[in-house]
Amino acid sequence: MNRREFLQILAVAAAGGMGLSNSARAAEQAAAKFYDLPRFGNVHLLHFTDCHAQLLPIYFREPSVNLGVAGARNQPPHLVGDYFLKHYGFAPGSAQAYAYTCLDFEQAARQYGKVGGFAHLATLVRRLKAGRPGALLLDGGDTWQGSATALWTKAQDMIDASLQLGVDIMTAHWEFTLGTERVQEVVDGAFKGKIDFIAQNIKTADFGDPVFPAYTMREMNGVKLAVIGQAFPYTPIANPRYMVSEWTFGIQEANLQKTIDEARGKGAQAVVLLSHNGMDVDLKLATRVRGLDAILGGHTHDGVPEPVVVANAGGKTLVTNAGSNGKFLAVLDFDVKNGKVSDFRYKLMPVFANYLEADPAMAALIDKVRAPYAAKLAEPLAVTDDTLYRRGNFNGTFDQLILDALMAEKGAEIGFSPGFRWGTSLLPGATITMEHLMDQTAITYPYTTVTEMPGSQIKTVLEDVADNLFNPDPYYQQGGDMVRVGGLRYSIEPGKPAGSRIGDMSLNGKPIEADKKYKVAGWAPVAEGAKGEPVWDVVARHLRAHKTIGKLALNEPVVKGMQGNEGSI
Repeated sequence: MNRREFLQILAVAAAGGMGLSNSARAAEQAAAKFYDLPRFGNVHLLHFTDCHAQLLPIYFREPSVNLGVAGARNQPPHLVGDYFLKHYGFAPGSAQAYAYTCLDFEQAARQYGKVGGFAHLATLVRRLKAGRPGALLLDGGDTWQGSATALWTKAQDMIDASLQLGVDIMTAHWEFTLGTERVQEVVDGAFKGKIDFIAQNIKTADFGDPVFPAYTMREMNGVKLAVIGQAFPYTPIANPRYMVSEWTFGIQEANLQKTIDEARGKGAQAVVLLSHNGMDVDLKLATRVRGLDAILGGHTHDGVPEPVVVANAGGKTLVTNAGSNGKFLAVLDFDVKNGKVSDFRYKLMPVFANYLEADPAMAALIDKVRAPYAAKLAEPLAVTDDTLYRRGNFNGTFDQLILDALMAEKGAEIGFSPGFRWGTSLLPGATITMEHLMDQTAITYPYTTVTEMPGSQIKTVLEDVADNLFNPDPYYQQGGDMVRVGGLRYSIEPGKPAGSRIGDMSLNGKPIEADKKYKVAGWAPVAEGAKGEPVWDVVARHLRAHKTIGKLALNEPVVKGMQGNEGSI
């Protein structure tokens, strides 16, 4: 152990509330204790979600803006920075502050290192399962998309990694952008008899037949457990409909209640929902159905250290969300007595790659699947002087880089880039490789577009996306963040009604005219038949030409009416 490693372990040990020692051995023991979670009860669930195909450890900066409106204002998950630390009692500068917030990100990243990585996650899973007989590993989806190798192998790298990791049960979202045939090929092939792929809310478009099992029943330590699947309900809206044209989605409240009742009728003493709704949707859903002991949620990438306890007609439901990019592993232990859950323990555990040894078998698998693409992944494109990240309601520096490239390379006045939440981060001084670029752009519909749009249509686009994000009714929110905008300046008032949130639109200091047409570059069109140069080719060309990326001027809207909102630093 070198001095740097020793000091890092001490830092983690101290963050965990443990005393420091002068010996390296004691420091190693303290680091091990950081991940020592005593067994509780008789039903054990491990949960990760939204890893977005990140097999290796990464940096990932959490948002500085995650606004909550209406009933979600200043409530989890809409807390950032110091507000988050105060709410959960974490110390500034601690390992938890690094894991959950963007505070002092560059300094903290260099102190605590990278997060996630399937080889390190595998070590933690193995350790926790060893102390929890029968424990199940649940995958909340968005696993097969988000990296170059996942795109180029049609997710075979992630399928193999999931099997190696020991995933037991899974639901999905971005998986469907590989097409229904590919999903069914995996479910009926590699996963058959090994991983239960469940979704109570996906039906055939013709006769309304279930496409996948709604739930799976397991017995653990003498207790019957039901896990119900909830795939992303807005897949045909947020992603191309033609990719899932034969299926319908939706929240399907009534069918969910029917499924819960059926599972209870078959003797389930504990029932959980493995959800990809997004946390705000799950919080509302928990008030409207009865009989769920917990919702293990994903989609909105919120790392929430403690469950929110929601009251409903049947009692109480725990609502959780387990972050993204392999940064966290959630552990939910139930104590089931007399046919029902009597108590629980929950822990969301950050996965620090520096403090968990890489599992040899998983590391070997990762090396194998990456080997054919190593040279292409490692191609250097440019060096960044700025921290590059994508996360937050309105913009991120990597988003800004994409926008700048689109406008420059396509000769456009305005750029639009989707408000995707996935995408890794880079520290100043890092070389931007093709792999890093693909981490931001690896989708099956990467086409760039150039469109002449009147000012009135531009406003309509912004208003529609704003309503998807800030509608006071969570059931009308579709996840994701605000479309990222280049060139155009505007203001937004999230608390206003639909159609009246966007104002002060201008370009180069001049007001946008409703009838005037503007040249707009974008990417990721959802319309069937769309074609165009892949976005990664456009941005790579821009990066190669510039070689160095300086400090980026972040184009964010003027936000109105959000004074005192703890979802903004």
